[in-house]
Amino acid sequence: MLETHFENEINGAPAQFRLAAPFSPMGDQPEAIDTLVHHFQQGTKRAILKGVTGSGKTFTMANIIAKFQRPTLVISHNKTLAAQLYAELKAFFPDNAVEYFISYYDYYQPEAYLPQTDTYIEKDASINEDLERFRLAASHSLLGRKDVIIVASVSCIYGLVSPEDYRGLMISLRPGMELPRDELLAQLTEIQYQRNDYEPHPGVFRVRGDVVDIFPSYSTEGIRVNYFGDEIESLQSFNAVSGKIIGSLPSCLLSPAKQFVMPRSQLLDGVERIREELTQRLAEFSRNGKLLEEQRLRQRTEYDLAMLAEMGYCTGIENYSAPLAGRGSGIPPPTLVDYFGHDFLCIIDESHVTLPQIRAMYNGDQARKQVLVDNGFRLPSAKDNRPLTFDEFDERMPRILYTSATPGPHERQVAEVEAEQVIRPTGLLDPVVEVRPLANQIDDVIDEIRTAAEQGGRTLVAALTKRACEDLAQYLSDVGIKSEYLHSDIDAIERVEILGRLRRGDFDALIGVNLLREGLDLPEVTRVVILDADKEGFLRSETSLVQTAGRCARNTDGKVILYADVETPAMTALLEITRRHREKQQTYNAAHGIEPRTVKRAINEDLQVMPGAEAAPLPKASGRRLETLAVAEQGLQPADVLETMRELELAMRQAAEALEFERAAMLRDELKTLRKTYHLN
Repeated sequence: MLETHFENEINGAPAQFRLAAPFSPMGDQPEAIDTLVHHFQQGTKRAILKGVTGSGKTFTMANIIAKFQRPTLVISHNKTLAAQLYAELKAFFPDNAVEYFISYYDYYQPEAYLPQTDTYIEKDASINEDLERFRLAASHSLLGRKDVIIVASVSCIYGLVSPEDYRGLMISLRPGMELPRDELLAQLTEIQYQRNDYEPHPGVFRVRGDVVDIFPSYSTEGIRVNYFGDEIESLQSFNAVSGKIIGSLPSCLLSPAKQFVMPRSQLLDGVERIREELTQRLAEFSRNGKLLEEQRLRQRTEYDLAMLAEMGYCTGIENYSAPLAGRGSGIPPPTLVDYFGHDFLCIIDESHVTLPQIRAMYNGDQARKQVLVDNGFRLPSAKDNRPLTFDEFDERMPRILYTSATPGPHERQVAEVEAEQVIRPTGLLDPVVEVRPLANQIDDVIDEIRTAAEQGGRTLVAALTKRACEDLAQYLSDVGIKSEYLHSDIDAIERVEILGRLRRGDFDALIGVNLLREGLDLPEVTRVVILDADKEGFLRSETSLVQTAGRCARNTDGKVILYADVETPAMTALLEITRRHREKQQTYNAAHGIEPRTVKRAINEDLQVMPGAEAAPLPKASGRRLETLAVAEQGLQPADVLETMRELELAMRQAAEALEFERAAMLRDELKTLRKTYHLN
């Protein structure tokens, strides 16, 4: 394995990013890396890495991080792609802190009110403890070291407690220091750790005489504090499950158990500010004759204030973040971005999709909360618990690298330099693009699907509507072609399951709308068919066509077929881009004696994107392995069935948390079969 060790001074201390990879940059990667690093070192604030599908943009990003030596925030537009980036970067930087920061909700229904029907929708959320641990680990690493890479979704622009307050609550421990045991326990309680001597899990501690075991909220390992009188005699790390000692610690720094936490004195000051705002708002409702809103706000807020004063926490505490922090109206909240300081690199992956997401967050959030405020469900200060506006986000970024095969207008406008990456390490060329008439397009598509299937390839078909996807899939099935459809009504687990079956060859054609674009890595696909390509609009824009065409760029037999009677500007752009790329790629291959080769990748490789995530063992019941087709014949007793279902659901959740969606889908089906067989629905 090749190891590259770049070092540079950051605020007087070396960051020491260490890049380890089994290969070196090749093709036009070295030029792109050197160009971008040079310009960032010279003070460039905005740059573009324009890379085609399969050109190794992630490896280029890793080399830029290693050479530029700055803490780095990588933002992706969805959880699955963020997890994939996290896995790749963690493999490239095994000695550095690579963290994963996305929304910790498995399910989230925000609080809302519909005045037209007088319907209040209470906040409903299911928190994923593992994702919460990842988020807390990100905050902990940023405050404790400089060699940090955070891979995040757009949730990184939502409010958190300020880094100054968070740092002030961290507990520093070292052997030999005087810290009475009871004082340590009080400090742990203040930062929202709970005592639990029976069931250890992240965010709790237990006490056994002169030994205090702490289970940090951001780690899978426990910390054992051994006392001799009032002095800390030693610190040890241990396996939180087995209790086995891992090793001694020279010191440790404990972060709070939750992200919304603050000192008791500051909390009480914040409670008083909330009371003052409540008094003013109630008087305003009273003057305007809004008695229902007045009563509603009084009841809800008084309850929350009582919880804050007694417990230091309440459900929905984030809605009071502004008065609790002493932040004035309209002032943007601190976010994960503020934990980086003033000298870091931000990489926005698939920027043409991610930037519009960031731009849209603020207005949607404010519209929903304004209705809640107007109708007495929240205080006006709840609106200050919000995501950053696009301008606030942009001005906090000392430098940004936008990566995309199709940069959007904003990136092109602000970028000072653009590096292009067209050469693929595999030698693959951009796919051939053909334009065919609309007449008889379905019959022609059927011929193409059959031809591709005979050669062992798969076909992606891009339709314009969900109904068109479903109808076409049914029609193809009626004529003997194995096909399925994929659109936004299909959940994440089923989506990955369908893609896995496509790769395995369970069916030959997949029909979709706009889900066949960014992030799909399907080497078996040899045909991309775009129906009604001349219907101008979002789904047939230049960006959409280029991204969709890239789905067959990992196979030597890749071909794109556009069905159209008129050549639109977007189609012309695709044809010109493809022609130019192919010329450059062919020239490079000829000069270096490279023979293009199809990408080879295990079918389940894209499902285990969380590094270190091991497949959960299939659950067993009374020594019997659970099998779908034989479950009714196993003769399980009621207790066996319930225990099996419990273990099965646990294994399913573990697989989903590890983003092993194909496995989770299989376990989900096993669970459904059990429920149906034993009438437990």
